[in-house]
Amino acid sequence: MAERRIVMRAALGPRITDDAADADEPCYVISVASRMVGVHAQTLRSYERLGLLEPARSRGNVRLFSAADVERARRIKSLMDDLGVNLAGVAAFIRMQARIAELEQEVRKLQERLLAAGAPRAGR
Repeated sequence: MAERRIVMRAALGPRITDDAADADEPCYVISVASRMVGVHAQTLRSYERLGLLEPARSRGNVRLFSAADVERARRIKSLMDDLGVNLAGVAAFIRMQARIAELEQEVRKLQERLLAAGAPRAGR
């Protein structure tokens, strides 16, 4: 059985989480997701229109946001509110983060290949 714990979050109160829960599981309708992020539902719709968010859709075409979607929307809001970045800057920032993650993964794979081939690690 998965371990349950209570997580304290600023301004949102406690939440019971399930360690085995999938962060990509769509489970929040737009009204709930917007309250969790602290923005109007229309703001989430505009993020989607700009390609910053991609919520899942139900059979009835209702937007369903995952915990990862909510966290991404919070990051967008934080960049705009705390750093004064506009939406175009946010989009560029997110693209760069994704590219960096891809390159880091590629470096890890290359390091594994080098280790498997018996090459000594750099820096040692």
